[in-house]
Amino acid sequence: MNTLTKLALGVLGQLHGQPASGAVLGEMALPPAQTTGGLPLMQALQQRQSQRDFRPDALEPPTLSDLLWAAAGINRAEHGGRTSPSAMNAQEVDLYVALPQGLYLYEPQRHVLLLIKAEDVRRVTGYQDFVDNAPLDLVYVADHGRMKMVPAAQREAYASVAAGAMAQNVYLFCASHGLGTVVRAWFDRHALTKAMGLTNDQQILLTQTVGHAKR
Repeated sequence: MNTLTKLALGVLGQLHGQPASGAVLGEMALPPAQTTGGLPLMQALQQRQSQRDFRPDALEPPTLSDLLWAAAGINRAEHGGRTSPSAMNAQEVDLYVALPQGLYLYEPQRHVLLLIKAEDVRRVTGYQDFVDNAPLDLVYVADHGRMKMVPAAQREAYASVAAGAMAQNVYLFCASHGLGTVVRAWFDRHALTKAMGLTNDQQILLTQTVGHAKR
């Protein structure tokens, strides 16, 4: 679906997801994350870039597992420390994964994907046409209910910093593993909030497309 069509449907309140395709699993087990290897940090930074042209091929389960761990996984099991920072350890940003099989929530504690909705909401994650067919779109959602220690006026800023750190982890992972990605803030927030079934305490901050680059 092209950008103009999405804009028009958004105005009419008719921008929706599509029926899920493929095997819809209530819980998607992920292989253990491979936490060694990859490019040296400085080389990954040298190759970090945004990509907007993706093949539709699904990521292999080990690659998907490593990607999600890089974004928001637990790297210090003794106290649940994550790969990305969070002020006062509120862990207010949840990572949702929009796949053809449905909308899933990444659960770092068990390193699994939990089905939230058996619907393909990829095309609602952005006005750009490439989001419809790329293998997955990540959605960073802040839960302000977990930020009781932060003044209300500062919660969005705190959560945005945390989401930005997660998105950069994804960029570096993709650079290290030959994948393409682009972080995005241009999307219909009302339509995506509705498509995901979010509550009033939840706020979509960013979306990010990941996949194999066409070139």
